[in-house]
Amino acid sequence: MIELIPLIMFLVVCLVLMFGFPVAFSLAGTALIFAFGGNLLGVFDDVMLRALPNRLYGIINNETLIAVPLFVFMGSMLERAKIAGDMLSSMASLFGGIPGGLAYSVILVGMLLAASTGIVGATVVTMGLLSLPVMLKQGYDRSLSTGIICASGTLGQIIPPSIVLVLLGDVLSSAYQQAQMSAGVYPPKAISVGDLFMGSLIPGLMLVLAYLTYVAMRIFFKPEVAPIIDPNHKVNRGELGQVVKSLAMPLILIIAVLGSIISGFASPGEAASVGAVGAMLLAIINGQFTLKRLKEVMQSTTKTTSMVFMILIGASIFSLVFRAYNGDVLIQQLFESLPGGVIGAMVLVMLVMFLLGFILDFIEIIYVVVPIVAPVLLMMGLDPVWLGVMIAINLQTSFLTPPFGFALFYLRGVAPDEVKTMDLYRGVIPFIGIQLLMLIMLALWPSVTTWLPNIIYGS
Repeated sequence: MIELIPLIMFLVVCLVLMFGFPVAFSLAGTALIFAFGGNLLGVFDDVMLRALPNRLYGIINNETLIAVPLFVFMGSMLERAKIAGDMLSSMASLFGGIPGGLAYSVILVGMLLAASTGIVGATVVTMGLLSLPVMLKQGYDRSLSTGIICASGTLGQIIPPSIVLVLLGDVLSSAYQQAQMSAGVYPPKAISVGDLFMGSLIPGLMLVLAYLTYVAMRIFFKPEVAPIIDPNHKVNRGELGQVVKSLAMPLILIIAVLGSIISGFASPGEAASVGAVGAMLLAIINGQFTLKRLKEVMQSTTKTTSMVFMILIGASIFSLVFRAYNGDVLIQQLFESLPGGVIGAMVLVMLVMFLLGFILDFIEIIYVVVPIVAPVLLMMGLDPVWLGVMIAINLQTSFLTPPFGFALFYLRGVAPDEVKTMDLYRGVIPFIGIQLLMLIMLALWPSVTTWLPNIIYGS
């Protein structure tokens, strides 16, 4: 019975979270209750809790996590700088003469917003407010329109720079070092956020291409789902200039942020600071920078960052108690007993994360589940970059899955009354299928994720 305490802890946390209690306090509270209860029963040594101050200091002193508030600030500032509206209107005008032109514009702008903000909620809400009314007015199919917006919005999970990848990179780095030390590898190799950024770039762009291909095929077989906005439209030089003008500055900012990380010129935190300053400059250039707006962005950034770090502290306490009860040993024994070895273990982890995505946010899954399962999976020989990208795409899929997908809630909150909830559900199902196919493809050909990091970093 004592051996099953870690599993009971995990189930209790999930149950508490389903009742709506705050995540950080649910994690820390559950762990401390099990620790003190175990101490009273003589099955837990409270000496283990003395490691907690060092763990908390390590969180506060972690330079990688400095990137989190800066990327959040960058995304919030760009959201309020009307960048999305300019890009969408100029690209919609450019593609106005072809069937589904507005749909293609939404996907491409969603990709650029993902690379600019990395915040799913902000992208889905912004695109929902800007594009959904126009698509409906032009006679677009409601399911197709909502599916495109939700799927494009979740690209912020996988296309760098992504907050998900920053947090995953930090967790997987610790897990990878732990796995190597357990295997007697000294000094242990390290992976960085830059590795994950590069590993996710090709799969992210492939997802964009897959979305565009699906929409093109849907329109080919059923043209009425996405009618031409202006059949007589011809692209002129002025429209091309407007497109270049609206895309130039965001692209320069994206290249500056990613380029500095890829080249090794800057750490993720330093690159994020470049992004934050660049976002303010873009807001100034667009005439959208005011002290009131700056205050709103700073307040939003502070709230989001506080939430992330509180969850991280709670998860650290939970992880400490979980390991004190030999939870890591239990997980290792469970994985090793599964049929199919490492393949069976990976399938189980992917399935559990997918199901947990119905009730937990991606931050909670990253800090609760990944530290528990990642060291064991990495000890079984999996590549850390490949594992990180697989987890990121899996979490992205959970954002779309009815009935609890967060992207669905975001869009439902800003969609017109004529758009029914079932329209959203029907719209996202094909995109969920595309993402599941991407997971299968990456499982069959891991080099899709590892090739670019190996070329750039030689790792």
